[in-house]
Amino acid sequence: MNTRRGLLALSPLFLLIVFIVMFTVYSVDKTDDQPNLSLTVAFMLSSIYAIIISGGIPVRQRIDMFSRGAGSANLMLMLWIYVLAGAFAASAKGMGSIDATVNVALNYLPASMIMPGLFLAACFISTSIGTSVGTVVALVPIAAGIAHTTGSNVALMTAVIVGGAYFGDNLSFISDTTVAATQSQGCKMSDKFRVNFLIVLPAAILVFIIYAFMGQGVKSPAHVPAVDFVKVIPYLVVLITAICGINVLAVLTIGIILCGVIGICEGDYGLIGWFANMGDGVLGMGELVIIAMMAGGMLEIIRANGGIDFIIEKITAHVRGKRGAELSIAGLVSLVNICTANNTVAILTVGSISKKISEEYHLDNRKVASILDTFSCCVQGLIPYGVQLLLAAGLSKSNPMSIITYLYYPAAIGIAALLAIFLRYPKKYS
Repeated sequence: MNTRRGLLALSPLFLLIVFIVMFTVYSVDKTDDQPNLSLTVAFMLSSIYAIIISGGIPVRQRIDMFSRGAGSANLMLMLWIYVLAGAFAASAKGMGSIDATVNVALNYLPASMIMPGLFLAACFISTSIGTSVGTVVALVPIAAGIAHTTGSNVALMTAVIVGGAYFGDNLSFISDTTVAATQSQGCKMSDKFRVNFLIVLPAAILVFIIYAFMGQGVKSPAHVPAVDFVKVIPYLVVLITAICGINVLAVLTIGIILCGVIGICEGDYGLIGWFANMGDGVLGMGELVIIAMMAGGMLEIIRANGGIDFIIEKITAHVRGKRGAELSIAGLVSLVNICTANNTVAILTVGSISKKISEEYHLDNRKVASILDTFSCCVQGLIPYGVQLLLAAGLSKSNPMSIITYLYYPAAIGIAALLAIFLRYPKKYS
């Protein structure tokens, strides 16, 4: 593929980035009397542009191509998670479950340890259940509730959870990214875990210290209500069933039913009130659903026009030495992740190519698997249209860009992985 055609294929993504930067700058400088700009507009305009530039085929076929991406099986699964997560969060809030869980944290944790405590909880839960999405669903509403109660920054508290969620996404034995990385490189999960853990542990410790330092400014409210433990049950059941490995859709359905039963029995709302709360929660996810579908359609057009193949071709053409080989693998999975907004898909896309590069330059397959997993999680955590960030923004009623400002962990593991490449660390696997 020639450079001109390759850049044209990627141009919708460049346009999207320009819009996102424009909207972010506008949001920072805007006054209260100026209108809000929605990211939906950025994705809509970029999607229209992507359809326009896909020349050579009838418009109807271009729209069909876009629709295939917008309605792919993986994306539909995520949209179902959005819908059920919105219904669960709203029904839990309506019957007081979030407030009760927040009161547990405020009663039993010193105010200064709430922020690092949430980070550790997210790390533990995400490692246990192997999914960042499940962790975000379970903990973001609690973190947002704590932020409102203590007068803290909601985006910061949300970022603490999202960062911890990527800890397990990167390291868990049952994470999709771990399975994809180890299978594509032909190494054991336990071996990949050892290498990966050595690379990201310093980053995790550093981020924990940062949150502990920042948490010194968190103040306990003057009066913390007594804990109504019955109303904590939905969140406990959601966490336990998720840790047991039950499908996230089933977990959320169980949580919704529990909220309804307890809320009605406790007199927090009637049957109609429960339905109304669920409806409000689903409607609150509407913008995220639209963004996710337009992103899926636009990225499918980029893939069909050869944008991803162009990236792979250009990066692999300039590999020199072991460091260069490892950097090319890191660059490949990062750029493909930007184009697909799915870290597992990115690993699967470049896995076989990375294996060939690894064999040609005699790289350690355990470290290559770690590089694939770590850089994909780093990028996934820093793109504003990633599933996890959009879901967290919807649950906390925040702007994705405001959350990214405080997302230290994904950035930290990216830096740690780069240092591991340049410093040939860990030595045994380099």
